[in-house]
Amino acid sequence: MSTGELACSYASLILFDDGISITAEKIAALVKAANVKIDSYWPGLFSKLFEKRSIEDLIVNVGSGGGAPAAVAAPASGAGAPTAAAPASEEKKEEPKEESDDDMGFSLFD
Repeated sequence: MSTGELACSYASLILFDDGISITAEKIAALVKAANVKIDSYWPGLFSKLFEKRSIEDLIVNVGSGGGAPAAVAAPASGAGAPTAAAPASEEKKEEPKEESDDDMGFSLFD
């Protein structure tokens, strides 16, 4: 994340927390007051983002990673036959066994 993105993110959060509308001018004023030098396009980008999306929605959905993958239905075997989606079988992954000190030829407490 660049300095401009970070500064505008913090400025937007400050404005949101204080209940002030998020505009390019207000973001730029906060960044300038913090004595941070950024490219002039960052405040405009952030203000346009928050015109379309709520900061609260973005905060609540952090880390959600989008929707769940769609379930794949099993193909029908014939007309009139009931179809049921088969659950995907998850392969069990074997965890690698931890090496003990004895495997290395010495012990920690020797």
